[in-house]
Amino acid sequence: MFKQIEEVLRTQSGQIWQAIGEHIAISLISLLIACLIAIPLAIALMNHHRIAEFFLQVAGVFQTIPSLAILGILIPFVGIGTVPAIIALVIYAIMPLFQNTYAGLTDIDPSLEEAATAFGLSRSRKLFRLELPLAMPMILSGLRIATVMIIGTATLAALIGAGGLGTYIILGIENNNNALLLIGAVLSAILAIVFSALIRLLERVHFTKRGVIVTLCVFLIACGAGAFKYFAPSRQTITIAGKMGSEPEILINMYKDLIQQESPKTKVVVKPNFGGTSFLFKALESKQIDVYPEFTGTVLQAIVKEKGKTPHNPEVTYKKAKTALAKDNQMTYLKPMAYQNGYDLAVSRSFAKKYHLKTISDLAKVGDKATAAFDPDFYHQADGYPGLKKAYGLHIGTVKTMESSIRYEAIADHRVKVVDGYTTDPEIQKDHLVVLKDNKHFFPPYQGAPLMTTTFADRHPEVKRALSKLAGKITTTDMQKMNYDVTFKHEKAATVARHYLKTHGLLN
Repeated sequence: MFKQIEEVLRTQSGQIWQAIGEHIAISLISLLIACLIAIPLAIALMNHHRIAEFFLQVAGVFQTIPSLAILGILIPFVGIGTVPAIIALVIYAIMPLFQNTYAGLTDIDPSLEEAATAFGLSRSRKLFRLELPLAMPMILSGLRIATVMIIGTATLAALIGAGGLGTYIILGIENNNNALLLIGAVLSAILAIVFSALIRLLERVHFTKRGVIVTLCVFLIACGAGAFKYFAPSRQTITIAGKMGSEPEILINMYKDLIQQESPKTKVVVKPNFGGTSFLFKALESKQIDVYPEFTGTVLQAIVKEKGKTPHNPEVTYKKAKTALAKDNQMTYLKPMAYQNGYDLAVSRSFAKKYHLKTISDLAKVGDKATAAFDPDFYHQADGYPGLKKAYGLHIGTVKTMESSIRYEAIADHRVKVVDGYTTDPEIQKDHLVVLKDNKHFFPPYQGAPLMTTTFADRHPEVKRALSKLAGKITTTDMQKMNYDVTFKHEKAATVARHYLKTHGLLN
């Protein structure tokens, strides 16, 4: 475990620092906006108790809504990425900031208020000379609570393509990689502890009017520095995004290299681990990104939601997907690569050798002697195990359902003989598994190809020319090996992608 963590820290230090920067920036922007809303509101309502109680109740209700639900509600209105993440974090931070500021301002000794009035202090002078300095410890306490809450919740921003340390937590869960999971979780905890400690130091300071102003200025400057990354103007770029995992990251780096070779002056930005299919497609529609790799079967099943079974002929599937995207979504779908990232059944090498297994039909003959670990979805859905039973007459003796991230561990430890998976999974190479041929072409084809809006494609013909070079290239074995190099040898996806392009004469 510690060796894995050391390896990841050594090989991915640049990406980790970038994730930390994204996490801090999102957190500071959210905290700034929450402060600008909650603190002035508490000051305005400090003498209007009934209205203040109403706002406290409303803020309390928002606290009870799960953060994922808030993100899901926001996506149709503001898209994906940084904006919905910041809005969700602001909603969560308002409650402690408003509550503590209001409590600090309303718990001041009435005799002090009377003395200030007797001395002829104006409303603004009394606020800055008496009320805010006395309430500042409570305000900072609310700020500390909100900061810790924001930093912890910001890990979910990775689910909608906003980056941050949550990327490592999600990748760790999906790939059963405890090293990535611990790096993301521990660094998030360290950030929360560091920022909490800094605010605790401020709580010990005696605040005068000047102290209040200086503290606010320092805080605003820090938040402004974090916000600069997101709101500073930048020159036109081409943004390429990919789903979670090593394979999409390899592909988007290939796209980047090919585009920059075709058009050296073009600035290309890649966004790996941007989210799932629906998030990426919405980002493409809203022009938050320009290109991303998508699979033909996924287009028909999850995006255009074609009724009926997906065709088993890869060319027919691609043509249907391309036509539907052009007609319904005004999208351009370039020709796919050779390999397919679809379902497969894999068996241990010893089991395959013992029973001479090469195809799923061969497995059907000895299915009663096998034990299998299947993903819960694969075990239940029609294009998984139930469909295989009908198509091949396959009946496996014992089937256990396991999360996709641990079923490969089960076959590596010889606890099972058969697992479901995807044809390009790097574990196939790592554990020396044998992928059984789908000799009846049961599984639908999943070939990857660049997807972009037709408007973008017409405006950038050089991008179409560059990415079309990948059509019909990259075999299943090639992609398996590249995934293995990134996942288990810890090579950088950009390095692996460039090596393939140069080796196959696609990059000068």
